[in-house]
Amino acid sequence: MLIKGNKSEIKELIDSGKNIVLTSHTNPDGDAIGSLIAMYNYLKKLNNTVTMMVPNKFPEFYKWLPKSEDIIIYENRPKHAQKILHNADLIFALDFNALSRLGVLTDIVEATSCTRILIDHHIDPEVDKFNYCYSTTNVSSTAELVYSFIEMLGDEKLIDKNISEGIYTGIVTDTGSFSFSCNRPETYNITSKLISHGVDAQKIHKLIYDTFSENRLRLLGYAISERMMVWDEYHTALIYLSKEDLLKFNYQVGDTEGMVNYPLSMEKINMSVLISEKDNLLRLSFRSKGDFSVNDLCRKHFNGGGHKNAAGGREANNIDAFIKKLKSILEDYKNDLDYKISL
Repeated sequence: MLIKGNKSEIKELIDSGKNIVLTSHTNPDGDAIGSLIAMYNYLKKLNNTVTMMVPNKFPEFYKWLPKSEDIIIYENRPKHAQKILHNADLIFALDFNALSRLGVLTDIVEATSCTRILIDHHIDPEVDKFNYCYSTTNVSSTAELVYSFIEMLGDEKLIDKNISEGIYTGIVTDTGSFSFSCNRPETYNITSKLISHGVDAQKIHKLIYDTFSENRLRLLGYAISERMMVWDEYHTALIYLSKEDLLKFNYQVGDTEGMVNYPLSMEKINMSVLISEKDNLLRLSFRSKGDFSVNDLCRKHFNGGGHKNAAGGREANNIDAFIKKLKSILEDYKNDLDYKISL
């Protein structure tokens, strides 16, 4: 897992009272926020000065996490954030594999001369941009890697309820409540330990998944009933939401989170795509079943990437043109998408 650097050097770095900044990717999700919270609470125990920073807003339903109110959102306080980054001794990059995933923070972080440590579970980490890399794709989430990172440094005894809640949030959201990317026994061993530290799994599930606003639920219903296309010949379903659709339902950050997974509940569907029109760009989310790699698809065609079964991308295009483009591309993947999962 430690693919670059020496663990004794990392231990010395974080035991010496540094100014540490924890960063994560644009449009941070549960794994990003959970990993930030867990690392923050861990590093504070080692008497470091620690700041959490993300490029833009994160969903309200993660704001119950301990110390989430301390996360600096760059787009709200850019000058303050730049000053903190300028004075940092050490930057942790959590839950992203390339600095470009930081969006508005990319150039600022890249210009810093301080030490950078990557903790991530995505494919093809940008190793040359970091002094230390703790990375593997064979885990459920970056949050699970955070647990292993703390354990590697001999500090498992420092893991308490606050740290555990962050790690559990990352694991449960990045596995779709343990429905994918969760076939490792280690994932469940770690989860058991988190519960022994006081994590209330039922309560956290309610805080994350049972907090829909009426508008969010109506948007989901509208998306499925009015904006879902099913392409039987490609075993693919697509949901598209225009700027007008999002405005109609008073879209808030996080309202489309998880929406892309719903079409995969259809037996005949092996890939699902969600298109959201925002800021004159199309944000694309892809999910797949089995061995079909949406990471490869997104990297080759849609300026993105991610995991084998969960990836994203962006397009400077209109919805109709993108749908036409996607359908044309899928002709080359027709046979790959035509399979049944068997036990």
